[in-house]
Amino acid sequence: MDELSEVADAVADPVRREILSLLRHTPLTAGEIAARFPVSRPAVSRHLRVLRESGLVRDEQIGRHRRYTLVATGLSTLATWLDQFDTRRPGWSQRLDALETEVHRARRDRTRAEPATASHPPGQETA
Repeated sequence: MDELSEVADAVADPVRREILSLLRHTPLTAGEIAARFPVSRPAVSRHLRVLRESGLVRDEQIGRHRRYTLVATGLSTLATWLDQFDTRRPGWSQRLDALETEVHRARRDRTRAEPATASHPPGQETA
C-alpha cells in the first residue's frame, strides 16, 4: 500500500481521528488515551498501532508506559492530495504569496510617499 493510501486508511476510522485530535494538543500515554474511549484497551492499542505504522504518531517507552506523539507531517501528503479538489479557495501558499505581495507594495508606496511628506511639513503649503 502506498503512503497516501495508508494515511487515508488510518484516518478513515473515527476513533483514530479522535486520537489524532487528542495528540494535537499534547503527547499522551496509551493509558491516558484509552481512558477517554468507551472501547477496550486492546482495541485502542490496535488503533495506536495502525496510526504508528502509517507514520501519523510515534511512540517512546518511558518506564512502564508508552507515550504517543502526533507526527503532523504524516498528514501533509493527504492534505496536499485533497487540496487539488478544493475549488472554493486557494491554498495557503497562494494566500501567503498574495499577502507578501501586498506587504511589499505597501512598503514601496510608503517609501515613495515619505520624501514628499518630509519636504512639506503639515500645515505649511508651498508657494
